Amino acid sequence: MNDRELTKKIKELKSKKNAIIVAHNYQIPEVQDIADFTGDSLELSKKCAAAKENIIVFCGVKFMAETAKILSPDKKVLIPKVNAGCQLADSITEKEVDEYRKKYPDAAIVGYVNTSASVKAMLDYCVTSANAVDIVKKIPNNRIVFLPDKNLGLWVKKNIKDKEIIIHNGRCYVHHKFTKEDIINARTSHPEAKIIVHPECLPEVVELADAVASTSGMIKYVKESPVKKFIIGTEEGHIHRLKKERPDAEFYSLGNAQICFNMKLTRLKDVYESLEKEQYEISLSEEIIRKAKIPIERMVNL
Repeated sequence: MNDRELTKKIKELKSKKNAIIVAHNYQIPEVQDIADFTGDSLELSKKCAAAKENIIVFCGVKFMAETAKILSPDKKVLIPKVNAGCQLADSITEKEVDEYRKKYPDAAIVGYVNTSASVKAMLDYCVTSANAVDIVKKIPNNRIVFLPDKNLGLWVKKNIKDKEIIIHNGRCYVHHKFTKEDIINARTSHPEAKIIVHPECLPEVVELADAVASTSGMIKYVKESPVKKFIIGTEEGHIHRLKKERPDAEFYSLGNAQICFNMKLTRLKDVYESLEKEQYEISLSEEIIRKAKIPIERMVNL
């Protein structure tokens, strides 16, 4: 089947099976275009929880589909590519969280949403790249263990001076590739453009940007800005979404376009087969779901 036929079949199956398709901002354009909703991981999980459909096809990586399952335990959550993982999420283990807990008993353990369900079940608070600074400011503890992303932890530390922040040494290999030289070259090539980077980028990259924002924050910035030229420091798939929001504007990747291999695994054929065969279902124990929901609810309450 070609893409047009696959798209038609997917829409028919989606209706027949009472399903919803969601896609992360980093997915390939044709997968973004077939989705009912595109967004960041937590944004999509909230959409799934509010949806009336019984089946969720989550086009992203495994920890995202797990988060959707945590917030929608009674729904069938499917991930089209069972091997779509995340190196950042894999950089922190339950054993390491337990070691932090023992070493810093007075600290709040704060974890990025980019963690596995089993790690989330051990956290005190969950955060996103959009709200990490605000949430950590509101936590009553004076000592924070922040995991797993070092660069996001450094961004939080830069913006919060009155707490001790211990940072785990994990990283997103995609955002870690952007360099200070990329920004200097971008300023020369497009002096009139605004440079927006993700807080998972290196501190020297963040320091020189015009704005630091999550993927949802980038959309807001671009929609509200009168400028018509933007340089984007995040995974290149997000530019497809930004062009939809501002068709009158020009977008360029910061330096060489950086690609997340795992985010690019899902194809239309995989979405079709996931719906047709109802594969691959995310399965989590009731205990993990109950415990992992606690840090997410604490974040929402703050």
